[in-house]
Amino acid sequence: MGKPTGFMEFERRAAPYRDAAARLLDFREIYTGHDAGHLAKQGARCMDCGVPFCQSNDGCPIHNLIPEWNDLVYRDHWREALDRLHKTNNFPEFTGRVCPAPCEGACVLGITDPAVTIKNIEMAIIDRGFAEGWVQPEPPAARTGKRIAIVGSGPAGLAAAQQLNRAGHRVTVYERADRIGGLLMYGIPNMKLDKAEVVERRLALMREEGVEFRANAAVADGHGGSIDSRALAEENDAVLLATGATVPRDLAIPGRDLDGIQFAMTFLTQNTKSLLDSGFEDGAFTSAKDKHVVVIGGGDTGADCIGTSLRHGCRSLVNFELFPQPPAERALHNPWPTWPVIFRTDYAHQESATRFGADPRVYLISSVEFLGDGGRVKAIRTVDVSFENGQFKNIDGTMREWPADLVLLAMGFLGPEHEASDPLAVDYDERSNYKAEYGAYQTNVANVFAAGDCRRGQSLVVRAINEGREAAREIDRYLMGATELP
Repeated sequence: MGKPTGFMEFERRAAPYRDAAARLLDFREIYTGHDAGHLAKQGARCMDCGVPFCQSNDGCPIHNLIPEWNDLVYRDHWREALDRLHKTNNFPEFTGRVCPAPCEGACVLGITDPAVTIKNIEMAIIDRGFAEGWVQPEPPAARTGKRIAIVGSGPAGLAAAQQLNRAGHRVTVYERADRIGGLLMYGIPNMKLDKAEVVERRLALMREEGVEFRANAAVADGHGGSIDSRALAEENDAVLLATGATVPRDLAIPGRDLDGIQFAMTFLTQNTKSLLDSGFEDGAFTSAKDKHVVVIGGGDTGADCIGTSLRHGCRSLVNFELFPQPPAERALHNPWPTWPVIFRTDYAHQESATRFGADPRVYLISSVEFLGDGGRVKAIRTVDVSFENGQFKNIDGTMREWPADLVLLAMGFLGPEHEASDPLAVDYDERSNYKAEYGAYQTNVANVFAAGDCRRGQSLVVRAINEGREAAREIDRYLMGATELP
């Protein structure tokens, strides 16, 4: 603990985003540069508490050694801080940008004062590591002769691939999209996670380490140009399914078949692909320009739809949320160190207020019907609701219509698709996820494992990394009889 009184001397000051009006003009990352002096003070706020809940299950699922690297940053030992960070996290450049930071919600200082700016410090450590040339490929010293196929190149698949490759196994990652990265590439917009400067940089390192990537490689039953998952299981010593939770929740109300109603992930994927392919010159995306946009559903995906639509130049924007607005402070049933369910203003909400003068969110509202004109959506009819004792009730006399040229459904995901798993006869749980016990990750098929959102359900990037790392450990144990992977 570098400065015992630091938490009393320094106030929390999170690193600001770029000016909202300026960043709305491009798809570059929203973050500003890192100030080492400022970050040293923020690191000094870490209390070196007796039990660091920030790295507990409620805080950091990958158990980052947060108090250690906070102290090292305070002492200006950045290289050592990077080494401590990489001991538990394969991809801090991803989590430092897109993780909602449950660690800060579990920070002991947060009981009485604003929490330490853990996420800012993490991002600064890894960014400096790359800038200084400290992050280098780590190929294994020897190969084991074992081969592993990983289906899906999102954070779980990539974390498992890096761990297994460093253990000496030959790893091939299969991705059905045209670019590697899964959710990291196409599910998160470029302004939150730059594809060329951040994602591709890490993929290049993994290729140098010996991981093989195969894009445009759909794994299913072997028909229609797909790779047969049964053949993968036969040809490899182990298979890891890390396909994510990609079946979106739909909104089955009248008018759903009208043109102009899209799932959020379709909208976001098309946008990023067109940006990367041609800088939007190919027109192969749904533009929100001059449209009345309605985003149904909140969370990160809803916010990303808002931010993307604003950058297109939408005419108006509103975001419907069925549940009540969260409180400003923790409720009694939401005690520390659990994730604080409180009202937050994300980057996109701030941008919407800058553009239109108000936060776009409307709470306690239920969509009743889509209204069309010539086969295209033109409006949406809603009713206000109350929420009591866990039940929603329509409020009489509150029916209204909203203009809507583009409706984006961001209501979460129901589970994984089963094209790769059905041919293997993998068992599913009651939510249609691949059935594999947490901590073991082995399915009912002996050499087939599952990790990430396809196993646990929709969750955070940091939890996917955790499951990918742990699944790699169990696969290594399965193949070698013992493991030294963490």
